[in-house]
Amino acid sequence: MGRVRIIAITNQKGGVGKTTTAINLSACLAEAGKKVLVIDADPQGNTTSGLGLDKNSLESTVYDLLLGEKKIKDVISSTCVDNLMIIPSNINLSGAEIELVGQENREHILSSLLSEVKDNYDFILIDCPPSLNLITINALTASDTVLVPIQCEYFALEGLEQLMYTIGLVKKRLNEKLALEGVVFTMYDARTNLSMEVVEEVKKELKGSIYKTIIPRNVRLGEAPSHGLPITMYDGRSKGAESYRLLAEEVIEKEWS
Repeated sequence: MGRVRIIAITNQKGGVGKTTTAINLSACLAEAGKKVLVIDADPQGNTTSGLGLDKNSLESTVYDLLLGEKKIKDVISSTCVDNLMIIPSNINLSGAEIELVGQENREHILSSLLSEVKDNYDFILIDCPPSLNLITINALTASDTVLVPIQCEYFALEGLEQLMYTIGLVKKRLNEKLALEGVVFTMYDARTNLSMEVVEEVKKELKGSIYKTIIPRNVRLGEAPSHGLPITMYDGRSKGAESYRLLAEEVIEKEWS
């Protein structure tokens, strides 16, 4: 197995398709034969439930891991997808920040834990909470790159400048190898001028670092999580499934520097 790629999926703005991307990109990478670990670092636990686990009856979560109460190998669970494992999450994680404040090297806890298992995977994807907190900082410190989902809506660029500043700060102080994996546009509606305008505006701002694949608004994509399935298993022929497969291809082909 080659070198693992650790990708943080983050945007401080909520409702941009971050968790949808974490679920479906990880599932499509696994479908393509890659060994994948997804880490649900969001207290809402939606990636956990979206991959078929009952987040309310978990014995071990990322919370227990970060607090040192469980070993990483004991927290990794299988999902409904072959080749795809998960470190799950639930509401317990919301209290972790306060409990971690006094710990030494608290920004590097996740990075240190992943060093034990990362060689078992081709990709590790981290679904970050929609805020800049200690959990997000841990994810960015542990990652090689950052993938930013951006919704094709009026306020798409809101918070993007702050996010780029944060990435730069983490790179400078905690993780010098951190880079922008790319931006992926989500909830694209070809019928509206606004969606096209947002895409053009972000392209101008970021120049490169934009994925060609654009994720459309898709009813089936919205329905899949309530069934505890990624879109590839819920409706493998839908536009949503096709788009995430194309995104996975782009991620796999992306040149490793």
